[in-house]
Amino acid sequence: MLMRTDPFREFDRLAQQVFGDTRPAMAMDAYRSGDDFIVHFDLPGIDPETIELDVERNVLNVRAERRSPAPEGAEMLVAERSTGTYSRQLFLGDTLDTERIAASYDAGVLTLQIPIAEQAKPRRIQISGGSDRKQLRS
Repeated sequence: MLMRTDPFREFDRLAQQVFGDTRPAMAMDAYRSGDDFIVHFDLPGIDPETIELDVERNVLNVRAERRSPAPEGAEMLVAERSTGTYSRQLFLGDTLDTERIAASYDAGVLTLQIPIAEQAKPRRIQISGGSDRKQLRS
């Protein structure tokens, strides 16, 4: 379904431990529910207009931006909330239908619903009996 390998994720975690939070994080949950694969991304305080989703060769790219709420030229007294660009890549398996991804954003959570591809769903194969073979040979 979803490839769990992200070679840079562990490096990013190590860099954050050593150097502090160098970029905003995008926490994620993913699970299968029936014939759909569901992914939730935490994006609190994000303007939905800044969210970009694209899929290329089974790689899903998610990008969003949190801007400072302070007006231009304002003197910041405390700035603890991170601003900047969030991004994350997911490597999707061939069993997912990337042509029919649905996305919604509510209460700071971006939810993607990715259907399981028809060819990946289990299907029952009918077995013909001995009398069927005689009819086919005639």
